[in-house]
Amino acid sequence: MYNILIYDRSGKTRPTLTSALEDRAHLTSIASEGAFLEEIKSKQFDLIFLDNDSVDGRAVNLLESICSKDPFLPIIMTSETEKAEMIVRAMNSGASDFLIHPMSSSRVNISFDKAIEIRDQRFEIAYHRRKQDVVYDFKDVVAFSPKMKAILASLERFANTDSTILITGDTGTGKSFLSGTIHFNSPRRKKPFVKINCANIPENLLESELFGHEKGAFTGADKQRIGRFEQASGGTIFLDEIGEMKLSLQTKLLRVLEEKSFERVGGNKTIYSDVRIIAATNKNLVRQVAENHFREDLYYRINVLPVTLPSLRDRQECLVPLAELLLNKCCTSMHRKIGGFTDSSIAKIKGYDWPGNIRQLANTIERAVILEDGQYIHSANLDLPEKVERKQHFEDNVRAEVNVFPLGNGGCNGSLAGQEKDLILRVLEECLWVQKNAAHKLGISPRALNYKISKLGITHPHWRRNKH
Repeated sequence: MYNILIYDRSGKTRPTLTSALEDRAHLTSIASEGAFLEEIKSKQFDLIFLDNDSVDGRAVNLLESICSKDPFLPIIMTSETEKAEMIVRAMNSGASDFLIHPMSSSRVNISFDKAIEIRDQRFEIAYHRRKQDVVYDFKDVVAFSPKMKAILASLERFANTDSTILITGDTGTGKSFLSGTIHFNSPRRKKPFVKINCANIPENLLESELFGHEKGAFTGADKQRIGRFEQASGGTIFLDEIGEMKLSLQTKLLRVLEEKSFERVGGNKTIYSDVRIIAATNKNLVRQVAENHFREDLYYRINVLPVTLPSLRDRQECLVPLAELLLNKCCTSMHRKIGGFTDSSIAKIKGYDWPGNIRQLANTIERAVILEDGQYIHSANLDLPEKVERKQHFEDNVRAEVNVFPLGNGGCNGSLAGQEKDLILRVLEECLWVQKNAAHKLGISPRALNYKISKLGITHPHWRRNKH
């Protein structure tokens, strides 16, 4: 039996509802606004019928107040008068339906069934959302270090805008998690949130994935496909690993950002989609632009609100709280009861560099939970590599190593570029023109040195690319 509350001061609504629903629900009818509000506060109801004529024109205010406190509670409004303006206001304020007297039993039951169905769907969506790897409230994000506190403060402000956000940082620092937090705290929270990893989809399929395709557009396109941008209309699309996107697709993405329109693959119909873009990458896009791997105009277009997430080693204050949070999450999913970490485990976690960041920490704790037989995680079950040959971190890359050279003592008109070329030539000669060895001596990557060699027009007859 459902539990239904009726607010009916005039006494006209209750008899109809009793006749229609008495076999399906327990009905409580109240004629005083104070008693009505007290009843909502003290008891749990499945649905409310709110009579507009009983509230002296304040029905919408009362409706909004109830919805703000319990957004899952369905409210059906009733009235003797059919005013379009009032109906629109009520529906926009959260009413499930608006019924006009006289009401038939069948109409009441249809409205009741629809309201309960929508409520159950909302429960299910909320449940599945909580099961996803997304933090839905900024207050739930582990942020004890000054860096993370400042970043979260910025993201909360950014969430209330429609501007494009670019999240950068090392792999595993939480870019995907926070993209969801931004969306679900934005004005677009009730619209779709669509994620796509640009690195996981082959280049020839990514365009179709993003923008869709028409039937017969290419071999295997046996039916029309709706792309992710179309699916996300009105909401947010998260483009993870945007630095992996090829130049041809970057051009089309730029148009979406500027004009909010595109065509499906194989189609000529222009589709308009109002989408907010959050992009993420662990690459240095400044260098990508310099090396002609990323469009400069697109970079400036997505870099409206930039955020760089610190590595786990740079947010030590967050390390233990994160470990405890991940342990609780892992124990819940595995139906285990583990009280925490031993002191030696805590010391081991604090003393490690965590090159894989939060992702590595999560995987390490998951393995420890599987291996642990006691009530606490022991250090022996925390499998941490002694030495990890790690790629250069994102924060280090941002220094744009291609510009970090000690100055020579002159040459080539005394300009900075001339001194730079002078130095490179000298080091290349000392290293017998082996670029890898020269890069090591200069303290930069071979790719950075190759970029400088091309920019400065340095050649050597023994290099493969200079042989004809």
